[in-house]
Amino acid sequence: MRIYRIAALLLGTLLFSCNQSKLTPIPPDIITEKTPNDTDDPAIWINHNNPAESIVFGTDKETNGGIYAFDLQGKILPEKSIRNVLRPNNVDIEYGFALNDSTKVDILAFTERERQQIRLFSVPDMLPLDGGGFPVFEDATGFEHNLPMGIALYKSPKDSVFYAIVGRKTGPSQDYLYQYELRADSTGVTTRLVRKFGQFSGEKEIEAIAVDDEYGYVYYADEGVCIRKYYAEPTMGNEEVSCFGGEYFLEDIEGIAIAAYPNGSGHIIVSNQQLGEFNIFSRKENTFVKAVNLSTYGTDGCEVVTTPLNATFKNGLFVAMNEGKDFYFFDLGKVITQ
Repeated sequence: MRIYRIAALLLGTLLFSCNQSKLTPIPPDIITEKTPNDTDDPAIWINHNNPAESIVFGTDKETNGGIYAFDLQGKILPEKSIRNVLRPNNVDIEYGFALNDSTKVDILAFTERERQQIRLFSVPDMLPLDGGGFPVFEDATGFEHNLPMGIALYKSPKDSVFYAIVGRKTGPSQDYLYQYELRADSTGVTTRLVRKFGQFSGEKEIEAIAVDDEYGYVYYADEGVCIRKYYAEPTMGNEEVSCFGGEYFLEDIEGIAIAAYPNGSGHIIVSNQQLGEFNIFSRKENTFVKAVNLSTYGTDGCEVVTTPLNATFKNGLFVAMNEGKDFYFFDLGKVITQ
């Protein structure tokens, strides 16, 4: 009986890891160097002075984990990477955070699950801004209710206030997400809890979170149910705007990336993990457009920018985590048009 159980477990693992899509696979333009443990979620920092020198950051999710920095050729940049992080999960980037009246920096934030906190660094000099970390979910009861997973940064177009929206391993059916204001003064950077919001079905977990700064919406994956949509602006209230897309996924709804264009158009690209595909929805109406097979296996996180970066990524860059301990880079034109 034990042999049969082991065989079933191995078969289940194999099925989970295989790309089962029947769509024609689109090969990546770049496959990164491998990380030591388990890749999970990427973020893209655009070097606006020299886009070809932009950096892709990716989490390596383990107790001896880290945030690994890659150039656009997929090579690890040791001097930009952050190591010895206790199980980093998700990562995000935002631009122009005011440290004081005269200094603004781009920032990178990530969750550090085993320390029950979020971290904050400046980019590209990679200086810590958090004094070692900001605790989250301090009032939650139950160990797994305190373990941060997903994170998204939001810069309000209303007043330029910066926020971190954080999810956790598990939690209640209401107020699953916590939103923290990031503030800087002469003593440094601090956080302030401004609200709790967001439904959770209780079926699986919530990990992927993405914010559309321009439209002021936050999207997150209630993995076994739907993509949930709320207002990112705290003053707009905590009512759910919509719950969409669940019927297009085989099992888990995973990474969410928002391709935003200056004219207001764009797409929401979401990982259909077990099928090995990505579902593309319209940014404005959130209607289903199509699915693509990007050759990845078991994708958790993904990210996108629409800015042309170099000759390889002249239409923008889409990055997808692959369970082979690496990330796949695609020219965005291949993802959207094919």
